[in-house]
Amino acid sequence: MIRWFVAAGGLFLVGLLLESSLLVYAAYVLAGLLLGARWWTRNGIEALQATRTLRPLGTAALPDRQRDDGLALEIGERVRVRVVVRNTRWLPLPWVLLEDALPGGTTARRFAKLEVKGQRLAIASLGPGGEVVLHYSLICRARGFHAVGPLVLETGDLFGLHRRFRILAKPKYVLVYPRVVPLTGYELVSRRPIGEVRLTHRLFEDPTRLAGVREYQQGDPLGRVHWKVTARTGTLHCKVLEPSTLSGLTVLLDFHSAGYPQRGEPIRSELAITVAVSLIHAVYLLGQQVGLVTNAGDAAQRVKTEGWDSDPRSRQQARALADASGESGPIEPLVVPTGRGANVFQQVREVLARAELSPAMPFAQLVTHTASRLPRDATALAVLPEVSAETAIALGNLRRRGMAVSVVLVMLDEDGLERAYKFLRAEGIRDLRHCSSEEALPDLARATVHRQAPYDLL
Repeated sequence: MIRWFVAAGGLFLVGLLLESSLLVYAAYVLAGLLLGARWWTRNGIEALQATRTLRPLGTAALPDRQRDDGLALEIGERVRVRVVVRNTRWLPLPWVLLEDALPGGTTARRFAKLEVKGQRLAIASLGPGGEVVLHYSLICRARGFHAVGPLVLETGDLFGLHRRFRILAKPKYVLVYPRVVPLTGYELVSRRPIGEVRLTHRLFEDPTRLAGVREYQQGDPLGRVHWKVTARTGTLHCKVLEPSTLSGLTVLLDFHSAGYPQRGEPIRSELAITVAVSLIHAVYLLGQQVGLVTNAGDAAQRVKTEGWDSDPRSRQQARALADASGESGPIEPLVVPTGRGANVFQQVREVLARAELSPAMPFAQLVTHTASRLPRDATALAVLPEVSAETAIALGNLRRRGMAVSVVLVMLDEDGLERAYKFLRAEGIRDLRHCSSEEALPDLARATVHRQAPYDLL
């Protein structure tokens, strides 16, 4: 635009030097066109307003799937998007280019998280009070926290002398829950989907829970004597207390970006998420307590931090703002306190749906940071993409604090499995399992690593 003004000024000077009224007149006309185009385009694009609505289909249309900022869906469900752009003033716009943006990488061909059906891009002309509508649908192919929008607009004058860009229609968000794989092959009598935990100490007994009364036996402490029954029967009787055993689990998910090389992504990280939510779901169905601790980044927090509203000066800048995405680095880990009930499991699903790889906190630091918040009456189950010496020591410290520790490894090769077995055995951790694919997940409870041959799965 500046070059055109320079050209008009140069033409005016040449006209004065040559005393050519025609050149001076042409300079006036060109300057008028430039100023008029600038005024028309700026006022025209400011007159545009846009609204976006998401309409879920099928079971996704249930009221409990509606959120204040969007929708909550399962993998495979579909949502329709409708974007309406209106011209609220009397100025007609000869052409408007509209594109409803999606985050970069969301629609990649190889690992598409959202599959687009329809057109997100359109070109139209808008008269006074006119409107244009974009219709398309999205199929959820992978879990995540996906932004739909904002809308990137571009318009200009008929001569192409001036163009303006704008971002409209606050984005809405689609939260896609991770896939839950039902676990099979574990004994219901064990009441634990990953088997009973062998403890090196006697189970604690809860003095507030009386299970019955029995006759006194030699060696019973006096504190166990039931004096009322003893007085009534005339012989010594002792209380029988219910044991306070381990119940449920707290999953420690390692989502540090260093453990997930780009070569295996996103298959490996998605498998780790599926393993974590499936194990938690199995224990939740048994009525036991569940919880989650992870060093993952929160996609929702990242989106709120980055924001979307801006005044771009070019189409590339506008699309860069709309496509803005990146790794989040939380100062604090994501924690769902261990407890019972559907609300706890729902919180776990939402946290895992929003989880992103993060370089902020290594797993050993995560364990050290949250050790005091882990309940001692639940198994600490670590889901790991690799095992370093620091990771093994951190888990060994949990075991030495009296906690039962189990480990599930995700897609390790033979060398990695050997290294993990060596480090974990040195810390006294023997409950080690390996999941190589989602197809092997249902039988994970029976796929323990053999003690003599750590590479063979039973």
